[in-house]
Amino acid sequence: MTDDLLPGCRIVPLTVRGDDRGSLVAIEGGRDLPFAIARVYYVFGTTVGVDRGCHAHHHLRQLAIAVAGGCTMLLDDGVQRVRVRLDDAAKGLTMGPLIWREMSDFSPDCVLMVLADAVYDEADYIRDYDEFLAVAGSGK
Repeated sequence: MTDDLLPGCRIVPLTVRGDDRGSLVAIEGGRDLPFAIARVYYVFGTTVGVDRGCHAHHHLRQLAIAVAGGCTMLLDDGVQRVRVRLDDAAKGLTMGPLIWREMSDFSPDCVLMVLADAVYDEADYIRDYDEFLAVAGSGK
């Protein structure tokens, strides 16, 4: 089951395997994700009260997973805004291009892992919200 949030954004269940020793989630690009994985990064040790993200991407597709703790994701497609709490290591959040994202309300133990379909490219970022609205509204 998936929960559609905005076009290009949805909560996806991840397959948990385990036994009395513990649990494991494996994610394979092109199999569990609709893209190959080119970059993995994680956010941790976030200062209380600090927001992260505050940008969109022209082309990048991502899957975000709170592998420990939790945080709140604000997703904005230029028309509507949705808030999603990520706090389950067995669920991921897909985010497509032209989605403004802000992360907040990090628990002290939060580790947010992100899988991306491309390597870091500063030119792909839209860091100004008004610019994002202009680009998202033009459909580019």
